[in-house]
Amino acid sequence: MIEYRLWISEGKEMNVRRYRKEDEEKVMKVIEIEGEEWEVNHSQKNAEIYKKALEKCITYVADEDGEICGFSRSMDDHAYEIIVVDLLVTPKHRGRGIGKQLMECLCDEYPEKQVYVMSDVDVYYR
Repeated sequence: MIEYRLWISEGKEMNVRRYRKEDEEKVMKVIEIEGEEWEVNHSQKNAEIYKKALEKCITYVADEDGEICGFSRSMDDHAYEIIVVDLLVTPKHRGRGIGKQLMECLCDEYPEKQVYVMSDVDVYYR
C-alpha cells in the first residue's frame, strides 16, 4: 500500500497519501469550493453518505503544507480493474500535475489492474 509520496511542485513540497478520517472536513471543503457540479456530494442530504464512501473506497489526498488541494476516490472490482469515480483538484492548484500524481499512486499500488476514469469532462484526462 502506498502511504506517502513527496514531490516538489512550483518550489513547494506536495504530499500524496492515503486518505485518513482527519482529512474528512478538508476534502468536503474542496468539494464545496468546486460548486454546483459537485453539490450533490456535499448537500445536507448526501454529505454523510459521501464521507462514508471516502473511507470505504480507495481514496488518496494531495496536500501542500496541510492544505488538501486534491483527492481521488476509486473502487476496486476485486478482479481486473480499478475505477476512478472522483478526481478533483482545487482551481488554484490545477495544471501542476497533482491529478497525475493521484493517478500514479493507484497504478503503483495496483500494477496488475487496469485503471479506468469515469468522467463526463474528458478534456482533463488526456
